[in-house]
Amino acid sequence: MAPGTFARARPIAAAAQDSLEMGMAQRDDLQNKLVVLIGGSGFIGSHVAQDLLRRGARLRIAARNPEQAYNLRPLANLGQMQFARCDVTKRDSIAHAMQGADAAAYLVGTFGKQAQALQADGAGMAASYAAQQGATAFTYVSAIGAEAGSDSLYARSKADGERQVLEAFPAATILRPSVLFGEDDQFINMFARLISQFPLLPVFGAEARLQPVWVDDVAAAVTAALTDPQQHGGKTYELAGPDVLTMGEINRRLAAAQGRDRKFWNVPDGLAGVFASLPGTPMGPDQWKLLQRGSVASGAMPGLADMGITPHPLSLFLERWMLRYRKAGRFGIKTESA
Repeated sequence: MAPGTFARARPIAAAAQDSLEMGMAQRDDLQNKLVVLIGGSGFIGSHVAQDLLRRGARLRIAARNPEQAYNLRPLANLGQMQFARCDVTKRDSIAHAMQGADAAAYLVGTFGKQAQALQADGAGMAASYAAQQGATAFTYVSAIGAEAGSDSLYARSKADGERQVLEAFPAATILRPSVLFGEDDQFINMFARLISQFPLLPVFGAEARLQPVWVDDVAAAVTAALTDPQQHGGKTYELAGPDVLTMGEINRRLAAAQGRDRKFWNVPDGLAGVFASLPGTPMGPDQWKLLQRGSVASGAMPGLADMGITPHPLSLFLERWMLRYRKAGRFGIKTESA
């Protein structure tokens, strides 16, 4: 988004506000505190920022392209938000972004070749500088499936990011979300667009099991961790929604919510692997590996409920979110006369 171009900033849903307020017992620990969001211009960051602004925190959005978060400016009071250009591969850039931080969250994620630099090394440096600044809380957003010995660069670098963060900031909170969904995501909306356009669609990893989590629930968890490091510091949480769904089920639910009769073809794994290896495809080899493994909470770690947050199911939102993908959109809805 170019500077000066404003997109509609989606307000936090009332349900997410209620969950957050219940979990934090109306605490004001972040009031006027400087919170730095590294990678705050992305999908998760925009939702976390709205939570923090509502809590009265002073917010610094530090990102490679901070102008992508300019749409949040109308939500901030005068002097409440600051933007900083930050390259997490450069130590001086991170040090500058962390100056004066009372708390910080590291939200950078990528499926690219720079995963180690962006998801692990940058996170370790950010945690180190946060500690030097005397920050009381640091939160690292990892992922379910993070594993040091994984053959997936994404999962391996997330695990190393956790290690580096905890070495530099032992009281940090690690959050491992499942696949995130939201009204403005690139997950549900990608499949929804395809379903709205084609009568027959391939489904990769049709039996892969996912536990999709609402982005606002994850944002509430980040805020909870930053607000109460004594309760959540030094712990790792798995953040997952209440329902376990296969990729096939997700596609069928999207079609039903659009009111469309669609046929789905479950792509054999061998063929899917070949597709993922081709250049220019929307799913790379690393993403295919992760999809095959699924993304379901292990149950061995605390979760959203342990942070005072009630997770919201995807089904709660589908009917409303899929309106724009129906044949006539909102104009195709019949309303009953009074």
